Formats: sequence, C-alpha cells, structure tokens
Amino acid sequence: MNVVIAMLRGVNVGPHNRIKMQDLRALCGTLKLRDAQTYVQSGNVIFRTDERDCTKLAKRLEDAIEKKCGFRCDVICRTTAEMKKVVAKNPFAKRRDIHPGKLLVTFLSDDPGQGARATIRALKIEPEELWIEGRECFVYFPNGMGRSKFSWPKIGKMLNVSGTGRNWNSVTKMLELAEKMGTS
Repeated sequence: MNVVIAMLRGVNVGPHNRIKMQDLRALCGTLKLRDAQTYVQSGNVIFRTDERDCTKLAKRLEDAIEKKCGFRCDVICRTTAEMKKVVAKNPFAKRRDIHPGKLLVTFLSDDPGQGARATIRALKIEPEELWIEGRECFVYFPNGMGRSKFSWPKIGKMLNVSGTGRNWNSVTKMLELAEKMGTS
C-alpha cells in the first residue's frame, strides 16, 4: 500500500476556495483513502491508498472536491518515495546561509519539458535563486517571499503546467508524517 501526499493548490488563502481540514479528511474517507491526516490549513493531506497512478488519484480528488465544495482546485500528488527524492535533490542543502522558511518548492503536475525548463533557467531573477528539474522547482527568496519581485504566475504560464508551492519546513514535515504512516 502506498502512502501519498496530496497538495491542494490555492485553498484557504483568501475568502474563496475554503475547505476545512476535517472535511478534507472525511472526503478522503469517502474515496477509500485510508488514515487521512492533514498538515496545516493550506490543503495538505497524507493517506494510504492502493492506487498506484498519482495522476488518476489527483483527478479523483479534484472531482470530489468540486462536487462536495463547489470549487475546483488542482491537486498535486507525490508518493513517499518521490518526496524523499525531492528532499535528496535539494540544490541548496549544503549551503549554510539558506533559511528553510525562505525556500519554496513548487510541485508541478507534470514535467514541463526541456524547452520550458531552459527558458525558466535563463530568467534573471536576482536576488532570488531558481533551480528546476523534472517536476519540481526550487526557489530561494533571500529577502522573503513577500518582498520578492519574482512573478510566479508568469513562470507558471511559461511552464504550461499547474503547480503548487510549499516552503521547505512543510516539505520536510510532510515527508516525516508520510514516513511515519508508512512504518505504522
């Protein structure tokens, strides 16, 4: 049985697209996703499932959220093994000057392709630093995300795939919870 981390894009960040975490856990139960637990209010849910296809799983969650809550949001799923690889490939891991709350990982729904990645890598975004590979994009905001002139919506359009960002503290905590669930 797989343990999967599902991350909902754009929920509970303003007055729209609101979902209570207890409702999200209950919704997972109706989809036969077992032992669902949420992490913070921004739409992170970790559960056990027999489903092996994360794309199908994300679509099932998106459809169920739309039916139950009246809005559609993108859902990005990663297995515990995939999340371990994300943590292992952190390009900033060996640097001591990196504050984990200022490091954002954007999880993409699909690989945007070599051409899109090359376009993104060529952008001048100083003082921010960007690294993209496969289905993840790491961005370090040395002055904090709120002070950045970095335009993620513009980047998202260039990539032509959906994605949702989580700071490094959330990424590592979700992995910890998934690993714990996998061993219990």
